[in-house]
Amino acid sequence: MEDSSAPLLTHIEDEDTSPPLTFDKIFEQSLSDLGLSQFLQILLVGLAFAFDSQQIFITVFTDAYPTWHCLDHTVCNPATTDICELPRSAWEWDGGFKGKTGKSVISEFDLECSSSFLRGLPTSAFYMGSIVGGVLLSTIPDGFLGRKQLLFLSTSTMSVTGISIFFSSNIWSYVFLKFLVGFARSQTCTYALVLISERVSTRWRPRATMIPFTLFVLGFMSLSGIAYLARHASWRVLYLCTSVPAAVHSIFLLFFALESPRWLHLQGMNQEAIEVLKRISPETRAYLESVSSRLLQQQETPEQAPRYTIKDLFIRNWAFRRIMVVMIIMFGLGMSYYGVPLAVRDIKLSIYLSESLNAMVELPSFVITPILLERFNRRSSVLVNALVGGASGVLCFFLSLFGRTKIAFALELVSFLCARIGFNLMAVYIVELFPTCVRNCAMTMLRQALVVGGACCPIIASVGRHVPSLSFAVFGFAMSGFGLFVLLLPETKGSSLCDTMEAQELRDQALKISPSC
Repeated sequence: MEDSSAPLLTHIEDEDTSPPLTFDKIFEQSLSDLGLSQFLQILLVGLAFAFDSQQIFITVFTDAYPTWHCLDHTVCNPATTDICELPRSAWEWDGGFKGKTGKSVISEFDLECSSSFLRGLPTSAFYMGSIVGGVLLSTIPDGFLGRKQLLFLSTSTMSVTGISIFFSSNIWSYVFLKFLVGFARSQTCTYALVLISERVSTRWRPRATMIPFTLFVLGFMSLSGIAYLARHASWRVLYLCTSVPAAVHSIFLLFFALESPRWLHLQGMNQEAIEVLKRISPETRAYLESVSSRLLQQQETPEQAPRYTIKDLFIRNWAFRRIMVVMIIMFGLGMSYYGVPLAVRDIKLSIYLSESLNAMVELPSFVITPILLERFNRRSSVLVNALVGGASGVLCFFLSLFGRTKIAFALELVSFLCARIGFNLMAVYIVELFPTCVRNCAMTMLRQALVVGGACCPIIASVGRHVPSLSFAVFGFAMSGFGLFVLLLPETKGSSLCDTMEAQELRDQALKISPSC
């Protein structure tokens, strides 16, 4: 009797002491492989990056200074004459644009002799809208909307506002609509990236999250092709060609994109989460059906857990100093990343070719960044990259003064590549610098600093019309100068991630990192 009861007792004890079947285990097991359905979902959501990049860089073409020709050769010469010193009857814009239509915003709204501030105001308004939207929209709780709905609202609003630009009647309505576009798209990439990362397993997440960034570059490249095909049309057509497909994409998101199963689980909708997993990974349907009934309802007790907000980044000295240093570095990178494509028109090359090459040069950054992260320290990688990129920008300025156009353009590409690599490095660096409880807030501050740097670019780039290529030197000094601040940050390579502020402080003490860092 004793022998027969022992195995039964042991079996019961094993069941009681065995770890419960959690949703995380089901999630990782069902998505252990990256299937076709999952890949298509990543592409569908990742396309939001492509349309977002088009709206970011579209003013490179729509707000460009068009070429002109003389009507009265006795008083003017396009090569030597200042257009603002000529009577309007002595010259005309190239392309035959007259009346209320123009090849660019400059020609249609008669901004050729306006200040650099006014010519760069639409692009600055776009970035200011991104800043305001980034602050306000980040405070909206998604508990009642979800990842998918937030992404749909962001992309649809951006595309509809972009279409409405076609009907802008003056420079001020155009500036206002650019502000609204910037506001609407401020969180598009954040929503899309979170949705993608929450629908792939830990194994595939690093590779899956590179897909939307690649689509961002392809969107930039496609913009150059669209602008070239529409080069004989009004600048308004370019907004239609980019915004209408974006509107169609937002409709596809609404009807075909799947919600984040992790978000559904956190909302207590486990059955809906399982159904999403079945659609993402049909190959594991049998497994999901067998374990769905055993999934335990997790009892959340948020009142027992410490709560952290964005203010924790500012009330703790070490966190405040880190976030300020990160924002300073990102401000310099933002100036270079967003400013160099605007300033490249000062180099006497085809704007369509130069912008296409600028987009293509981003692709190697997704290969170079992992190599730097694996083989070198974080601080040294960011520092050397910033110095190389800054020096390239300054050399580009000097070489363009001496007519070395091709070499100057090559250095411009190097500077732009370094700006992109710097952003990739800092995105990983900031994840390791801050714990989970405030990591999203820290990422928001990083993106805001990047956008603030971009908001300064149009005015600086406009100065290049008076002092050719001077803006490259400004962007170069900004990248290198602000990049030096990385020396104030602690090294994080090989360190584990922390979840709370207290755990981060304990780990820093164990690693003997100064609290001032």
